Amino acid sequence: MNDAQGPSGPTRQQIWDDRHAAREPIESPEPDPTLVEEIGPLAPGRALDLGAGDGRNAVWLAAHGWDVTAVDFSRVALDRGRALADRVGVEVDWVQQDLLAWTPPSRAFDLVCLFFIHLAPDERRAVYARAAEGVAPGGSLLVVAHDVSNLGQGAGGPQDRAVLFTADEIAADLRGFEVMRAEPVRRPVGDEMVAIDAVVRAVRPGE
Repeated sequence: MNDAQGPSGPTRQQIWDDRHAAREPIESPEPDPTLVEEIGPLAPGRALDLGAGDGRNAVWLAAHGWDVTAVDFSRVALDRGRALADRVGVEVDWVQQDLLAWTPPSRAFDLVCLFFIHLAPDERRAVYARAAEGVAPGGSLLVVAHDVSNLGQGAGGPQDRAVLFTADEIAADLRGFEVMRAEPVRRPVGDEMVAIDAVVRAVRPGE
């Protein structure tokens, strides 16, 4: 999620703009089932959706009473998110920023979520650390991504081992949090097909 790709090729932002523009939408308009399962029971507050894409999770959160900020570097994706929010009749604060360069306000959100943000390890650790710093006392961090085991056993997802990880690897970096869940989860994606997700939910203890 960095614009710096060199002069000879498209930037990652341009690649994702093109990818979003080629399909409408690139994702299902329905929220990720893990979001509904993990966050549905929580009392609404301020939420930050990082790498929000077409906005399906941000819009679902807003429709369930959350005050949502959605961040993505693709202008095409954000425009799709705005259109979805308008159709549903909710308000979301849409922010165009590169997660490799943007830092959320410290301890400002009751929920910070990252869905399918796959980066090189050093980039991922930096982005995820800044995301965790944005979680307020008593708030939750929710990470959902393709598990490393999906590469050989599941369907879809990145085919580059370097950008995949396990839930335990993410949980191990979350100092100062109480990890509520860290495990691989099998998710149906078609007829007799499954994807394997790494799911982590952690809570910053209240002060």
